[in-house]
Amino acid sequence: MRIAMISTPFIAVPPRDYGGTELVVHELVEGLAARGHEVTLFATGDSRTAAELRHLYPTAQWPPSIMPDLNHVSWAFEQIGREGYDVIHAHSAGALAFARLLPDTTLVYTLHHVRDEDLSGFYRFFPDPWYIAISADQAGREEPLPRLEVIHHGLDPSPYECTEHPADYVCFIGRFSEIKGPHTAIDGAASAGVPIRMAGEVHPVDREFGDREVQPRLRQPHVTYLGTIGMDQKVPLLRDARALLAPIEWNEPFGLILIEAMLSGCPVVAFPHGSVPELVEPGVTGFIARDSGEMAELIRPGGALESFDRRRCRERAVERFSRARMVADHERLYRRALGTGAGRRESTRPMIDGIPPRGSGGTSPAER
Repeated sequence: MRIAMISTPFIAVPPRDYGGTELVVHELVEGLAARGHEVTLFATGDSRTAAELRHLYPTAQWPPSIMPDLNHVSWAFEQIGREGYDVIHAHSAGALAFARLLPDTTLVYTLHHVRDEDLSGFYRFFPDPWYIAISADQAGREEPLPRLEVIHHGLDPSPYECTEHPADYVCFIGRFSEIKGPHTAIDGAASAGVPIRMAGEVHPVDREFGDREVQPRLRQPHVTYLGTIGMDQKVPLLRDARALLAPIEWNEPFGLILIEAMLSGCPVVAFPHGSVPELVEPGVTGFIARDSGEMAELIRPGGALESFDRRRCRERAVERFSRARMVADHERLYRRALGTGAGRRESTRPMIDGIPPRGSGGTSPAER
């Protein structure tokens, strides 16, 4: 297949530090190219890829803004229209509007966000593209769309390392915002009597919260603050951590750091919001805690982590969240989309990891 992959103009592919969407784009492009597809990546000029790279902006346009996005996407569509592709896979909502100019080309669009009423209202105007939700929880909260499937993210397992003999610390990796729960992670580690290593930073929008709740806690004696980290630091951090703490307070659509921990054999201890219940398998890839007290009990020395099988955790993560599985699911979706006429409509019930829901000839997540 000839595939046009439109990333964002905000962060390079792959991202140097922060950037979930762009990391997924990278994994997908590299996997599709390795399987022999002709992939063109429309991204920023500071991106790196085995596929063909085209760019309008030589460097990442941060912070995100609507004008660079519209400029980038419209430029990509002009290129695509001149040359012809089998599939356009976009990661920007603006692509839905520009697809009107190329009605004979199949468009796939991935939802990377929590429900947003403005975007949901926008989607109602575009019933023909194929939509991908990144979790069943996200799909269930979104506007009903005629063609919506769930495909979980996947990553190349090879960079991640696993040990059966972790160190004594737990860790938190992510944005220092209230919904991510960095303050709760620090308090939980203190209650459990274990050290915690904190990786991340406060974004400008969270400055007041960070000054009030995070900065004072980072000075506590059981806390080691690492700042923002790249893969060279993240890999050993997750490999040696007793657990990754994710006390989220929002309906996170996915959470790439969760599967990065699992691929490292590091158990995830998370609150049951958003995608967490469908990603974390209790006792196998981590534990789900109802509150901070239960989180502290789980990570306490002598607790549930002592008998956790880290090798089995990694094996299960590779089964469910590898790049190969994600790429295969996308290939199936592309082929289905190419074989469906523009006027036809598919089931409105989402598929999970490319598998139909119960009652449509497939298996449910619980049966897999």
